[in-house]
Amino acid sequence: MSTPYPLGLMLAGRRVLVVGGGQVASRRVPALLDAGADVVLVSPRITPSLRALAGDGRLTWHERVFVASDADDAWLVHAALDDRAAAEQVSAAAEARRIFCVRADDREAATAWTPAIARQPPVTVAVLAGGDPRRSMAVRDRIAAGLAGGDLGPIDTETLAGSVALVGAGPGDPELITVRGRRLLAAAGVVVVDRLAPGLLLDELAPDVEVVDASKIPYGQQATQDEINRILVDRARAGRFVVRLKGGDPYVFGRGGEEVLACAEAGVPVLVVPGVTSAIAAPAAAGVPVTHRGVAHEFVVVSGHVPPDSAASLVDWPALGRLRGTLCVLMGLSNLAAIVGTLLAHGRAPGTPAAVIENGATPRQRVVRAPLAELVEAVKTAQLRTPAMIVIGEVAGVLPATIGLVNRADELA
Repeated sequence: MSTPYPLGLMLAGRRVLVVGGGQVASRRVPALLDAGADVVLVSPRITPSLRALAGDGRLTWHERVFVASDADDAWLVHAALDDRAAAEQVSAAAEARRIFCVRADDREAATAWTPAIARQPPVTVAVLAGGDPRRSMAVRDRIAAGLAGGDLGPIDTETLAGSVALVGAGPGDPELITVRGRRLLAAAGVVVVDRLAPGLLLDELAPDVEVVDASKIPYGQQATQDEINRILVDRARAGRFVVRLKGGDPYVFGRGGEEVLACAEAGVPVLVVPGVTSAIAAPAAAGVPVTHRGVAHEFVVVSGHVPPDSAASLVDWPALGRLRGTLCVLMGLSNLAAIVGTLLAHGRAPGTPAAVIENGATPRQRVVRAPLAELVEAVKTAQLRTPAMIVIGEVAGVLPATIGLVNRADELA
């Protein structure tokens, strides 16, 4: 077997022929489209995902069997077939036209191979392992992990200097931060961090990174939002790359919009990296789906840090009492009694299943489940503390209470 010669193909605007409409084609076509290729698909039948791409006009589908002239004007051919005879016809047509052909049925008969790919823009790594796909994928995965964590570099920090990234760190488990978020965190010169951001992520920072603790602890000392905004702008103007590491998602009760406005007004470039909000992740970690077929087709996320009867509350609590779907309340533990009372007074049934999740998606997670009318007493008995979120709705009882999907500690009866 000859040694392959690796090459990066610039396919934007160039015709690529894919013959076959099964799972192999479904896996390969998205990457071709991402590269900007003009994809022509030939197959009597195709998968629903390919049909959707054709329906959206993202590729051209010829609903028939392959003919040799299909290869005319193609720059690359993929024979995504498990029928050897049909694949050989495609391969022969490509060979006659001096076009490289990838074959899913027989790598040795192909004139081109598809490597295992790891993408971490602007870096793309392709791995070939002599025809052993398991080995190439294993090597690819290790490289991808190194790129995501910043262990393989160098990271291009020059283009990031003088800018700010608002990074959602997820609900508490450090593995739930996004790949982009972790990569940007590894490149940071300054990190401004919330209490709710996973602390283990800070342990991975280089020793020379400046860490600013925003100390946004409810009812305790905290840096004011104006001061946080000032720090972000000040450090960025000094030429540093600043990551504002926020628990959950920057825009879900995270005041991320205020920080973006402050940066924009100061002329500081800012990037927002979404995060997994605890409004969804904490219930999932406790075995509570916020929606479930035939049970709940809607869910609402609200802040409970202001009492329902306060003039400062922007939440329409009476309307939520009439809600049939799922209600997720963040920062509402201190006002739990008032919230429950208001919901009951405006139509929520006393027996509605409910759960309160403390430290969701962390090793310290605790969960209390009870009917809505008994929830306050159950939480008091368990002595739950912040951070905690409340889930109210039939979904809180739809799965067995023994199910907990992420770092579930002992659940309280």
